[in-house]
Amino acid sequence: MNRLAKIAAAFAITWASGLLMAQTPPPQSVPAPLPAMPVPAVNATIADSDAASTHALTAEDLSSFFDGLVPFALKRGDVAGGVISVVKDGNLLFARGYGYADLKTRTAPSPETTLFRPGSTSKLFTWTAVMQQVELGKLDLDKDVNDYLDFKIPARDGKPITLRNIMTHTPGFEDTARGLLPASTDEVNLEKYLKSHVPARIFAPGTIVAYSNYGCGLAGYIVQRVSGEPFADYIKRHIFDPLQMTHSSFAQPLPPALAPLMSKGYKSASDGKPVPFEPVDPAPAGALSSSATDMANFMIAQLQDGRFGDARILKQPTAELMHSLQHTAAPGLNGFDLGFYQENSHGQRIIGHAGDTVVFHSDLHLMLDAHVGVFMSFNSAGNEGGAHVIRKAVFQSFLDRYFPYDAPKEPTVATAKADAARVAGWYESSRRNDSALRPLYLLGQAKVEAQPDGTIVVPVWNNYAGKPLHWREVGPLTWREINGDAHLKFVTDADGNIEYWATDVEAPVFVFQRVSGARSMATVSLWAGLSFLLLVVALLSWGIGGWVRRHYRRPLALDAAQRRSRLLSRLGVLALFVDLAGWMALLVASSISEDMLLQGTMTPWLYLLYVLGVLGLLGALAVVVHAVRSWMAPRRGRWVLAGETLLALAAIYLSWLILAFGMISFNVRY
Repeated sequence: MNRLAKIAAAFAITWASGLLMAQTPPPQSVPAPLPAMPVPAVNATIADSDAASTHALTAEDLSSFFDGLVPFALKRGDVAGGVISVVKDGNLLFARGYGYADLKTRTAPSPETTLFRPGSTSKLFTWTAVMQQVELGKLDLDKDVNDYLDFKIPARDGKPITLRNIMTHTPGFEDTARGLLPASTDEVNLEKYLKSHVPARIFAPGTIVAYSNYGCGLAGYIVQRVSGEPFADYIKRHIFDPLQMTHSSFAQPLPPALAPLMSKGYKSASDGKPVPFEPVDPAPAGALSSSATDMANFMIAQLQDGRFGDARILKQPTAELMHSLQHTAAPGLNGFDLGFYQENSHGQRIIGHAGDTVVFHSDLHLMLDAHVGVFMSFNSAGNEGGAHVIRKAVFQSFLDRYFPYDAPKEPTVATAKADAARVAGWYESSRRNDSALRPLYLLGQAKVEAQPDGTIVVPVWNNYAGKPLHWREVGPLTWREINGDAHLKFVTDADGNIEYWATDVEAPVFVFQRVSGARSMATVSLWAGLSFLLLVVALLSWGIGGWVRRHYRRPLALDAAQRRSRLLSRLGVLALFVDLAGWMALLVASSISEDMLLQGTMTPWLYLLYVLGVLGLLGALAVVVHAVRSWMAPRRGRWVLAGETLLALAAIYLSWLILAFGMISFNVRY
């Protein structure tokens, strides 16, 4: 079941800020936890007499810290190699490569010259380009984006979207992944992609956070149009060149001078087979290739409010605006600035962005008040969740070592038990696809469970322990992680009904919205499972019963009309069975091959399943009609009538399931 669940949760939940939603570890399939990260003992200078456990953030201490931590983590996570760079007060403090950039030649990665793929961390360059055009007066953050386009984004409820919506991931787009990683660079075409992949808008703009690669691609295209320069050329001229990022490019394929410097990418170190260069479309959402020291220059410029040496990529007020809160899913939780998301922790203001392709996994963190930046990138997914656990554990250990913090005490509130019962139920991610993939999202729903002691259990994943987190209520509909500092809040609508929950245990790139009882995983799995079992029993009894009657020469005592009705009913059962089995097969196939989702090879199978869904509905009608006729016919046994009635009820429920979850939508916008 874990294998089946993996792809469904992948559709529902992306890496907290990653490029690909098809790589998300589901709550049902948890990565093997890393042991506690060893922190080497060093002769550190005590930076504060009141904080004797604080280590001085020096190159020497960082070297001891990372050298004792990262090689072990790579081996434990089955990751081939990685790079890390740290900046402080406008200077590169530390940069080092670990493991291998090429397993065959046993070449170590160079932080200066080896290129990694930062995935969605690339978006920060797109957002910076947008702010440059805002500075020039060519773009307005609150203007209808259609004013900058040569095609139209349809309005929702008469409301357009703005660049501010896009930069806070609140345009209301449903998620799409088809064509995100095309088979070759020849297929990459920003304009063509955007015009042919316009996603449906499932939320009003500015209301619900739902991470969108398409939205970032749209922003990059707008920069391209108002600047008059191709996107990759614009970024090189206006960001890379001023920041002396000589080993960086958005070009696909890479320029000949940089292509030999690209690190190999692997699914795992033990697999050892290099994965070909992964094209990304739309490029502004994740096509960057860069070295660790180049990324350090970008971090320095952002931490210095746009200044790098004598050059500027942003004016100070623009950078300060870019680094200020613009939207939060719940008051007090981390939210979105303009493009950056907040990661506030350990008493520090932190903004950043993570990113993933299939094999590369990266993170960038900016500590605004401490003037510290950390970038890391790994060239393998590793064992289940390996690279993702590593990057989170490394940064957490970094914060614990250099910025130790005792969170304020918060007592449990008296209403904990009643509120726990109030919020218990099933929730689904706001980052989802409603047009074509609703059936595949069922297994990605998250269950909030109330415990007898008034705490709740919520399957927040990507945590070290690899287990659902336990929470206690410390304020009105506000929970704090037990033995942790993270918070989770439930938000109500105008009538006081629970609308969704959000948490700062991970990046704030989506929320979990409450699911009605009829559409919840618990209800659907029960009734769909029983209904499917009845279909199987009916088909088996049809075949076995026919053999028994022939063997004992006891034909059915039915007239010609009843025989036709029974035949149509059984064909209807077969149609329903094949349709549901087909969706389950698609679930399995998609979990085995990412190409079905990311390169669009799922499309013909969806059309086939839609046709089968129509046949299933017609078949369900035949089943119900036959059940009615059986009750009207004389001399039918009570067991026969009971069986036909149950079969009809199963057909009615499965018909509702097909309609409610869009299994005949004939939509392939995924």
